[in-house]
Amino acid sequence: MNELSQLRQVAFAPAHGADIADALVQSSGLRVEEERRRGRGAGLNPSGRFEEKRRESFDDGWQSLEELEPFKTTVQIEKPKTAITRNDSPDIPFDRSVNPYRGCEHGCIYCFARPTHSYMGLSAGLDFEAKLFAKPDAPRLLERELSKPDYKVKPIAIGTNTDPYQPIEKEWRIMRQLLEVLSKANHPVMIVTKSAMVTRDIDILSDMAAKGLAKVAISVTTLDRKLARTMEPRCSTPEKRLDAIRQLSDAGIPTATLVSPLIPALNDHELERILEAAKAAGASVAGYILLRLPLEVSPLFRDWLLRHYPERYRHVMSLIKSMRGGKDYDAEFGKRMKGEGPYAWQISRRFEMATKRLGLGRRGVALRDDLFIRPDGGGIQLSLL
Repeated sequence: MNELSQLRQVAFAPAHGADIADALVQSSGLRVEEERRRGRGAGLNPSGRFEEKRRESFDDGWQSLEELEPFKTTVQIEKPKTAITRNDSPDIPFDRSVNPYRGCEHGCIYCFARPTHSYMGLSAGLDFEAKLFAKPDAPRLLERELSKPDYKVKPIAIGTNTDPYQPIEKEWRIMRQLLEVLSKANHPVMIVTKSAMVTRDIDILSDMAAKGLAKVAISVTTLDRKLARTMEPRCSTPEKRLDAIRQLSDAGIPTATLVSPLIPALNDHELERILEAAKAAGASVAGYILLRLPLEVSPLFRDWLLRHYPERYRHVMSLIKSMRGGKDYDAEFGKRMKGEGPYAWQISRRFEMATKRLGLGRRGVALRDDLFIRPDGGGIQLSLL
């Protein structure tokens, strides 16, 4: 019995109801064969929402689907005009960020950045994990922007969209070069990652941290290796992430743990255990974010949940909707990160009580902005006066 047949058997069982069956019907025509997507998070690869045509896989009787190759990671070079992206969101603690890559090989099924691939004419599903874009010019562009006479220093966040330490960083080393630019300029930086590869750059980060210029947040979503493997297939294991917290903390780098995302009835019961493990590893600050399902992420997550945890599908989605005003997602500022309603309040209280008990801070150390040394030129036209 193949995967689709097994799902049909579960989904159409009376105990599970029509909502699961509807989700299966909606996604089955877009599902990519398991052998082609082995080691990936998404099971679907739907057309981007801006495309004029929609694609759907079907067996034409000539076994053509069996001849398709597995999804392999490819990297294209992207040449942006600027390195720094600005935002004015009131519910995030930074107004600028740098993204060395577009797309992410980690393949986290819940990643809120997936819809950005639609702007490239690609799918938020498997394309997001396999068709990646690198920005090798980003360090040079960053230095150029920091050189501008009117540049005003504030911490730059890296890793807030896609992970700067995803596997292709081993070859491209763009993140390493960005840190070298920031270190030379004494510019504050805060990093978010799910990868233990961040420890590679402890030499730079520890020097910056000694000046009050760097801090790192490691996202630990679960301590369950099986859940992590299916939900975040190419991320560092939970143990390696905790070890990264230990190494960073031992090197004097302010380190936080981010329990993100919390998914009701799937990993939210681990909240206290994750915080305890992170504290034991040396984390001094903690935060959490509730699961976000914007745009294309919702059907991808629903399909994943149906494939891996069909018996929990109804319960998980019901709780998500109870915290999102009856919808899969509410993007309103002030609500999108934490949700609302009794269940969201319960999670908030649990987090508050656990962090207080463990002595974990809710806010990280403030980074210094008074040591900045403007790069010399950086490729911009200098004054002749």
